[in-house]
Amino acid sequence: MIANIVFNFLIKGGPVMVPILLCALVAVAVVGERSFWWLRESRRRDPKKLEQILAALENDDVTAAIQIAKDSSDPIIRMIYRGLNHVHTSLQGALQLAAGIELERAGRFLNVMDTLVTLAPLLGLLGTVTGLMRAFLSVGSAELSVVAVTGGIGEALIATACGLGIAILSLIPFNYFTGRLTRLQFELEAAATNVEMMIAPKLMEEETRKLEAKRRTGSPIEPGLSK
Repeated sequence: MIANIVFNFLIKGGPVMVPILLCALVAVAVVGERSFWWLRESRRRDPKKLEQILAALENDDVTAAIQIAKDSSDPIIRMIYRGLNHVHTSLQGALQLAAGIELERAGRFLNVMDTLVTLAPLLGLLGTVTGLMRAFLSVGSAELSVVAVTGGIGEALIATACGLGIAILSLIPFNYFTGRLTRLQFELEAAATNVEMMIAPKLMEEETRKLEAKRRTGSPIEPGLSK
């Protein structure tokens, strides 16, 4: 029965209903995929392991933190693991790159939903214009047909209603997924800042030890270490 209603709307709504129907199918597919992705990601979160990693870093045990973070599915722990693997080269750069990868995955298809929210009402408006044009062309004909006039008005109303309906139903999950993305970004930034604050003193201490060792042995000191 639902299929018959959709088919009747598709016929009575005019040719603009074809792209509107495509927008509806894309919206359902994207919302379903993103809902499944966020549900899977929420199950992968491991706050206990994250606390263990931070505790190991607080005790200056980077090796233990790397072993704990290895093979984790938590996006925050994955970022920390990639950063710790480059702790002696570019910790901040590695953390930023890993965080960008995680945010790219989390924000996938959001631009598609944003486009649907804007495109669907415009298609509905286009259907309104074409439907009213059809109705007025029937009024201007030699033989006035009530069926033709009401059919044009019906086409305009159906297209408008469908376009607005798709936009409204897409806007709600779009705002929800955007909020989840913003929350994940905050958590990644907070975790990266904590890691840098815990490791920075140790790195400075290692640089100081290297500088003192070179001074004792009389080895030439690099310009970067003398600052």
